Amino acid sequence: MEKRKQYDNKIILPRTEEHELPKGKLGLVFCGDCNAVYYKKSWHNNLRDYKNFREDLPVKFSVCPACAMIKNKQFEGEIIISNIPANIEESLIHLIETFGRRAEQNDGQHRVIAVKKIKSGLIVTTTENQLAVKIAKKIKDTFKKVEMKISYSPKPSDVVYVKMGFK
Repeated sequence: MEKRKQYDNKIILPRTEEHELPKGKLGLVFCGDCNAVYYKKSWHNNLRDYKNFREDLPVKFSVCPACAMIKNKQFEGEIIISNIPANIEESLIHLIETFGRRAEQNDGQHRVIAVKKIKSGLIVTTTENQLAVKIAKKIKDTFKKVEMKISYSPKPSDVVYVKMGFK
């Protein structure tokens, strides 16, 4: 055991591998809503990369975290877009939807939950906070005349709120 110095009030134990990389669920877990599959400690869109098929492999059915968030009406990213010119509204919605589809193909848990039209513009909600920031930056790069403000919620939560307005 380490020798403690007098001025130390506690000994910080080294992190173990088990603590850093928790054990994953055994077998396969299928999401009943979106058909995502859990293996190798993460959720995937398909079984293409899974090599360990056996007869005795346990198979379970559950709801993936993204579907659970959607059911519980939760989100990690919200983009509020205001003062949208009428001539670009359709292309803006198309940009958001295609960016969301591409993100979902890369990682099945990164999704655009909804694009809602309101009087003053659009509200976009996402399952991942990084996805919301990436969509907002893509909108700013595509349509140059946009002001953007990103605000993060306090520490225990990881929700991001992005406010955008066309000049």
